[in-house]
Amino acid sequence: MTTPTVLFVCVHNAGRSQMAAGWLRHLAGDRVEVLSAGSAPAGSVNPVAVEAMAEVGIDIASHQPRLLSDAAVEQSDVVVTMGCGDACPFHPGKRYEDWALDDPAGQGIEAVRPIRDEIRSRVERLLASLGVG
Repeated sequence: MTTPTVLFVCVHNAGRSQMAAGWLRHLAGDRVEVLSAGSAPAGSVNPVAVEAMAEVGIDIASHQPRLLSDAAVEQSDVVVTMGCGDACPFHPGKRYEDWALDDPAGQGIEAVRPIRDEIRSRVERLLASLGVG
């Protein structure tokens, strides 16, 4: 079986998409290829998102926001969007999911923890739908 590729996309690629990528790497290991990108990437990952993930033993501090490319969408089996609206490219035949999640930008740790936990639940459901235990 081929390894599925999942691309997480949000505007700044600094919070939600980075947390989702961190969860997927943590839960799936090398059974899934994980990509994340943003339509207008920030200069660095949101420090509160880094802190929230560190609380559950996942280090995303070294990750860098990346600019979304058509190539990343092309190579992905599943594209998960998180509030990037019309900036997300659409390619026929790709599986798309749109996850409506609060944006952690400008929020304190107390507000980001429930976003982190919701992302974990959604990543677990995504893995189940891909048949990756």
